[in-house]
Amino acid sequence: MADPFDKATSKAPAIVGEGCLSRYDPDDMSPEDGTEFPGAAELWEQLQQKTEDTPKPA
Repeated sequence: MADPFDKATSKAPAIVGEGCLSRYDPDDMSPEDGTEFPGAAELWEQLQQKTEDTPKPA
């Protein structure tokens, strides 16, 4: 079994921007950073359909 602290001490991706506009640099990220989400488009469509099906309060 892998040591759970190995991932916790790994190098974080570079940050671009400052203050509230700071974010991880997408060019510095890899699949190990959690950048892959193959079901994102399907999940987004499901969530959009749920909001359209929900009646708006009067």
